Amino acid sequence: MAARPSTMPGAEVPDSLSAKYTGSFAYFTIKDRLPQILTKAIDTVHRNMDTFFEQHGQEGVEAEKRAISLMSKLRNELQTDKPALPLTDGLPDTNLWNEYLEQQQARLDSGESPSWFKSPWLYMECYMYRRIHESLQLNPPMCDFDAFNEAKTQSFFASQQAIIAICTYFLEMKKKIECFKDTQLKTELLLLMQVALWGNRCDLSISSGRVNSQTFNPLTSLESLKPSILVDDSEFVWELLINNKKNKASKPTCTRIDIVLDNSGFELVTDLVLADFLITSQLADVIHFHGKSIPWFVSDTTKKDFDWTLKKMQEANQMQMSKCGVMWAKNVKQGIWVYHDHPFWTLPHEFCDMPLVADDLYAELQKSNLIFFKGDLNYRKLTGDRKWSYTVSFDTALRGFQPAPLCSLRTLKADIQVGLKPGQGEQLAVSDTEWMISGRYAIIQFSNPYQQ
Repeated sequence: MAARPSTMPGAEVPDSLSAKYTGSFAYFTIKDRLPQILTKAIDTVHRNMDTFFEQHGQEGVEAEKRAISLMSKLRNELQTDKPALPLTDGLPDTNLWNEYLEQQQARLDSGESPSWFKSPWLYMECYMYRRIHESLQLNPPMCDFDAFNEAKTQSFFASQQAIIAICTYFLEMKKKIECFKDTQLKTELLLLMQVALWGNRCDLSISSGRVNSQTFNPLTSLESLKPSILVDDSEFVWELLINNKKNKASKPTCTRIDIVLDNSGFELVTDLVLADFLITSQLADVIHFHGKSIPWFVSDTTKKDFDWTLKKMQEANQMQMSKCGVMWAKNVKQGIWVYHDHPFWTLPHEFCDMPLVADDLYAELQKSNLIFFKGDLNYRKLTGDRKWSYTVSFDTALRGFQPAPLCSLRTLKADIQVGLKPGQGEQLAVSDTEWMISGRYAIIQFSNPYQQ
């Protein structure tokens, strides 16, 4: 097993990625992608005007007009680099958002204000989704409307054949799993981790809300994709899990694995397959899922998306999908699978702030034996979305965020990557100028606070 880059004590914390760096992916996102996403959200709200009228009469129509007005104003603020404004909807997280704005303001010279093209990209992108939510919250009876639901639904159904393929494979494997030796268990774990890894490419915020689904059998391409995994710490994950399992023979304990979810649709199904395997193989006894409490980054999983996916799987007119759906709903009912949606996941903070901002969530994560963090936004928050050098270790970039052993499963869709070998990033930049943002490359990156 290759040695991992070592932690660099006392490493200086670099600047945040930001649209102030003209030509960067952050600049492109703020300039082009976010306005496109906002426009699609506005169009979706407008196209549902008849539904609002049917459900709520004229009150629904007036609410729709006011919400569109607020979202259009937000788009104008974004495109003209207006200062970020305090939230006014009075939700439980409003004060935390407004305090964060004040903290950003305090870091600037007098006369300057946090704004779209000058402030950290992570903050402004999160802020846009929270302001979309505010636009709806301020206009009851539209509070529960998800402007991204149509895109998420379309993505799920467009990925049907890939979902059938992975469910069929898993159910066949599950029949034989009791006879598996450790080597076979390891092979299947690594395979399903890779399926969940590449499932992360189905991200609607990257495609600006256009359907971005998995249309082919993901298992057929895994071998050819292996060279595109730039950091592969799968061995560390396996060693942790198999050692836990062996230790239980002498000292019975409950092995808990947490999965911090990213996208709904096909990616969520791959996460559920991985979770089922972890339980069936007895590598875990309970799985805790963490999703978003509000619609977020277009395709991120909410409780409504999670429940809807289980329901659609159960109702599917296809035996393998339906069978998986029934098993998974049973896992939830029996408490083997537990779903959480702490509001911290939809705040703008990097994860090293969690012990101060959400100590209850940090304490909850400390109960875990292993935490999988899915996707790009979680990686950006793990590493602070900063201009780290490629060779800085993952542990250093986490800046003390180590509630438990953790593993990032991420396809690269933002210009942040740490833990590479010397020269690796530079070589990639020569061969593929879009290597950090295209989703063509991926990492399985592990950190263990208990590992020497």
